[in-house]
Amino acid sequence: MPEKFRGKYRTTSIRKPDWDYGSSGAYFTTICTKERERFFGRVQNRKMERSEIGNLVQKFWAEIPNHFSFVELGESVVMPDHFHGIVIINNSTINQSAEMPKLGISTIADKKRDKWKPGILGVIINQFKRICTIHARKIDPGFAWQSGYYDHIIRNESEFYRISEYIRRNPEKE
Repeated sequence: MPEKFRGKYRTTSIRKPDWDYGSSGAYFTTICTKERERFFGRVQNRKMERSEIGNLVQKFWAEIPNHFSFVELGESVVMPDHFHGIVIINNSTINQSAEMPKLGISTIADKKRDKWKPGILGVIINQFKRICTIHARKIDPGFAWQSGYYDHIIRNESEFYRISEYIRRNPEKE
């Protein structure tokens, strides 16, 4: 790494190092806009009023299972400067060819060719952010996401319920 960048940028992953993000399970995700700019609308009287870009985000989120047949979606909410959603992966429905390696922690199947592994949370979020960005920039060329995203592995039913309630009630807190 060049000397001028030493210690300035995070190089370690924030992902759980011993977890396979292609594993069947539920994942609570949060994705923020760059510099928390309020592209998605505003909260008025404890209800979210989405902008045109906010409506796009909601629309493309709902379409994820059309593109990833092994994914179901739990609760979600578009907020003025971020998005919360639950992604449920059922990897027993993924068509695993002989060439596809077993899913592991890495998001890259072949580091020499830099190809993404199919069927992992990072790919799902990456594609969601990509399609939102393409369409949002037609409305506002300055639109951008914060790099990366936050995730939390949901470990049991009570946690799933608690997080679902948190997402549902998020506009009331704004």
